[in-house]
Amino acid sequence: MGQLKLLHIPGFVRFGIALDTAPEWRWLALLAAALWPSWWWMAQRMADGSDDPLGLLALAALAGLLWQHRLHLRAAPRLGLQATALAGVVLATALRHQLPDLAVALIGLLSLAAGLLAFLPKRVAVAPVLGLSVLSLPLLASLQFYAGFPLRVVTAEMSRWLLAVAHTVERTGSSLVVDGQLIIVDAPCSGVQMAWLGYFTACVVALAVGRFNRSFLLRLPLVGTLVLLGNVLRNTVLVALQATGQHLPGWGHDAVGLVVLAAVCSGIAWAMIWERKAS
Repeated sequence: MGQLKLLHIPGFVRFGIALDTAPEWRWLALLAAALWPSWWWMAQRMADGSDDPLGLLALAALAGLLWQHRLHLRAAPRLGLQATALAGVVLATALRHQLPDLAVALIGLLSLAAGLLAFLPKRVAVAPVLGLSVLSLPLLASLQFYAGFPLRVVTAEMSRWLLAVAHTVERTGSSLVVDGQLIIVDAPCSGVQMAWLGYFTACVVALAVGRFNRSFLLRLPLVGTLVLLGNVLRNTVLVALQATGQHLPGWGHDAVGLVVLAAVCSGIAWAMIWERKAS
């Protein structure tokens, strides 16, 4: 489809979007509208406090990606991805009362990501876009429920190794007995939120620097390692302070967490930027 030179005519162009890209935008809008039951469920889950609204950041990142490439959308979409998007939306609609809402929303958002990729330039990597679509879901509460305890056990055990250098430490479940003092590794110490922010940083930076799929995927194990080590470090520092009688106020706990989070996300960003030209 050729460019229509109507950029000087008021009313035909808004916010830098040319008239000949209108069919692409209409198709994406219809695709998103077809997923309205999932949007409604996600909004309710975030609004009633059932889950943290971090997914809005991922949705904003996807919207920003689309806006960044708004003048370079493909006039001829990739048919395989377009067919996948359409089939996914149909599947999500058909399974709306058969599967849990979270599973239906996952199918829907992956379908929407496929629809975006069908029109985005080929240089945009698929894996980070799919990653952001998954992170858009209100899934932190579910992750905390299913994975929170195992992560707390792993964190407590690794903290025990570090604390044993200067203390007498035993672990029972997700709790530590440090010099005879019981210290519970509670839900916020599982690292679920840090993991979300770590993978969000990985996806956003990978898209910003133009990482290819293979390069991005090869770095994901490092992302998980940095998140785990950061969470263990945070937990070890807090437990050590409590064991020595230095009880931090709430803002002190938050400050330690923010410092470690900043260090972890900076490390992840560096890992995604490193050797950019070699990728």
